[in-house]
Amino acid sequence: MTSIESSRRDLLKLSSLGLAATAASLPASAFAGAQTSGGGGAPAFFDVRSFGATGSGRKLDTAAINQAIDAAAAAGGGMVFFPAGNYLTFSIRLKSMVNLHLAQGATIVAADSPKVGEATGEMGGTYDAAETNNSATYGSIEAYQDYGHNHWHNSLIWGENLHDISITGQGRIYGKGLSFGAARAARGDYPIFVAEQAGVGNKAIALKNCHNVLLRDFQLLKGGHFGLLLTGVDNLTIDNLTIDTDRDGMDIDCCKNVRVSNCWVNSPWDDAICPKSSFALGYNRPTENVTITNCYVSGYYVLGSVLDGTFRKYPADFKLPRNGRIKCGTESNGGFKNITISNCVSEGCQGLALETEDGALCEDITISNMTFRDMVNGPLFFRLGSRLRGPKEVTQVGALRRVLVNNITSYNSDARVPSIFSGIPGHLMEDIKISNVLIQHQGGGTAEMAKLVPPENEAKYPDPGMFGAMVAHGFYLRHISRLEMSHVEVQAVAADARPAFSLMDVNRADFYAITAAKNPAAFALNQVTDLRILLSRAAPDTRLDKADNRMI
Repeated sequence: MTSIESSRRDLLKLSSLGLAATAASLPASAFAGAQTSGGGGAPAFFDVRSFGATGSGRKLDTAAINQAIDAAAAAGGGMVFFPAGNYLTFSIRLKSMVNLHLAQGATIVAADSPKVGEATGEMGGTYDAAETNNSATYGSIEAYQDYGHNHWHNSLIWGENLHDISITGQGRIYGKGLSFGAARAARGDYPIFVAEQAGVGNKAIALKNCHNVLLRDFQLLKGGHFGLLLTGVDNLTIDNLTIDTDRDGMDIDCCKNVRVSNCWVNSPWDDAICPKSSFALGYNRPTENVTITNCYVSGYYVLGSVLDGTFRKYPADFKLPRNGRIKCGTESNGGFKNITISNCVSEGCQGLALETEDGALCEDITISNMTFRDMVNGPLFFRLGSRLRGPKEVTQVGALRRVLVNNITSYNSDARVPSIFSGIPGHLMEDIKISNVLIQHQGGGTAEMAKLVPPENEAKYPDPGMFGAMVAHGFYLRHISRLEMSHVEVQAVAADARPAFSLMDVNRADFYAITAAKNPAAFALNQVTDLRILLSRAAPDTRLDKADNRMI
């Protein structure tokens, strides 16, 4: 028994009793370089170097890696092992029952895509072609979501219609040659690749219609348009990943039974952890039964500096959106149901967002034990809108309801845009409960800002800045039915001439134990019915059946 086999014996044991019979029917050449689990059965360990991979970072290892995966799949499953080294490659095609394991010091390096106008990329190779995305019912459905959401094969690592797959280990995936979207100024030392050009790699890991998937422990640097694009993936576990990238960290789209835990994601240009429910599968499918816990997301560290441990921040005058957040949406056809987000830290980015714009039912959401620091806007953004990007036959305004938020602290946020909860006329958010919240922001809002009337922008792309400067410095609350806020405090470091809470078209609102400055007033009320304010330092006990154009 080799030393590698001995050290990994427990990990390599397979439970399937049919592996030996499967292996016996295959030619010996299928298992070149493979090692058994130690019990004399089918091979369970496939070292990519035994299949010809060099790990030099100078020679393409694509063919050797895919041969190792094919051999493992032919044996009925097993581990494809990457020893320390740099494995330069184009598309890696996953197979069912296969684990890719990256040893400490192993890096899978995305080879350079073809540059603008070139036919081939690095050393004459390309990534797999972007497949078309059509539906038997609706024909082409590519217009209903962004380009990247319609294609999976044009990726560094991809799989479709698979089961029981995993990528594990302390190694790294480096998307050096991947496109981060349409052509624009290069970021750092990375060249420009146009995602739509043939042969270009667009994502680090893309899975479609898979189940029983584990992604654990590895690092991801510069993941392309999506570090992880997981569409229609059920029984999904994402644990202990460190992602340092210039677009989305992970997109969890139309997935069921998902656990995301213990992950670090730095993504200044786009979202960090992003459940979605697009129409990319050709029908409405919700993302449901999801837990996101014990994660850190950020939007202001220099690309790569989280992974190298320097944690260098971009200069204050450097233009970048500082997204880096946890967000449900924007693609939101199928819905978000049974979601729990807890024990997470957000730093130097936008606030947590729940967005239903394309007909989704966003319901039964719990957000708890969250800390926010140095945010570019308020810590919470809930939006029910009517972009309605999807087939007209099945796309109508959705709903956002039954959302509980508890134990939130936010320090040093930019006060120009507060926390915003906004439905649209005729479509109200319902049953929103907020408790135990402390928000400290920079303040400085003016009396002129307090007079503004934010536009509805019903079909506009949803983001906290979509309404411009805001009339409140704590919470802007519009088109809501059954709102409850208790033990909420808003602190402005510099004096702010706006009310802390601005309500517009709100029915049945209860405020308990609210603390905020009274000058000029804590509450601005417009088209409000059935209001109660009790036991609060921000205002006297108040009960109103109706209130319009009133300050308290």
